[in-house]
Amino acid sequence: MTVKKMILLILKALGILVGIIILYAALGYLLPFIEVPAKDDGHKKEIPVFIYTNGVHTDIVMPVKNDIQDWSVKIPFTNVKSRKTDYSYVGIGWGDKGFYLDTPTWADLKFSTAFKAAFWLSKSAMHCTYYRTMKEGDDCKMIMISRNEYKKLVEFVEKKFDRDAKGHFMLIPTNAVYGDNDAFYDAKGTYSFLYTCNTWTNDALKAACQKAAFWTPTDYGIFLHYK
Repeated sequence: MTVKKMILLILKALGILVGIIILYAALGYLLPFIEVPAKDDGHKKEIPVFIYTNGVHTDIVMPVKNDIQDWSVKIPFTNVKSRKTDYSYVGIGWGDKGFYLDTPTWADLKFSTAFKAAFWLSKSAMHCTYYRTMKEGDDCKMIMISRNEYKKLVEFVEKKFDRDAKGHFMLIPTNAVYGDNDAFYDAKGTYSFLYTCNTWTNDALKAACQKAAFWTPTDYGIFLHYK
C-alpha cells in the first residue's frame, strides 16, 4: 500500500468516526425531546419517589421501607460506613463499574475509563445511597406513584442486581465510596455509549409507567420532562 493510499484510508476512518460522534451528539440532544407519556393506572398516588442527579449519575430514590419493599434487608445498613439505621430513603443507580469507582465527578474522568465504558469493555455496578431526607431542586424531582406502579419499579430495579448462590445482592468491597452512607454492588448488563446510567434511570421510569424520554444518554434528557 502506498503512502497516499494509507493517508486516504486514515482520513476516511477519521471522517467516519467524526460522523458517528456528530450523529450521536445530535440524537442524544434531539431524541430526549420525544416524550413517552405516563400511563395512569387510576389508583391513588401515595408513594413518593425521587429522580436525583449528582451531575454525572442519576438515581431513583425510594422509601427505605414500606409494606411493599424493605430495601434495608437486601441493602443492609451495615454495608455503609456510618452503619446508622435512621435513614428514610435509598437512592439506587446502575452504571459502569469504572465510572462509579473512579469517577465521582467529571474532573476525575480518565480516557481509559471513558473508552472502556463506551465500548462494552468493563463491568457494571449498582450504587446505593441512603438519605435521611430529600429536598426538591434542580437536581432532584419528586413524583408520586401508586402502589402498583411502585411494585413495577421495585421489580425493575431488583432485576439489575447480580446475586450470589443464595440470592443475595453482591457487595463490592471498596473504599471508593462517595460518603459514609453509600455502597456499591455488582450488577448485570454492560454499560456503553448507547446504554448509560441515565438510560437505565429513564427505563426505570418507563417501567413504573411514568413519563420519560424516548431515549436519553444524559440526565438532561430525563429532567426536561420534570421541570
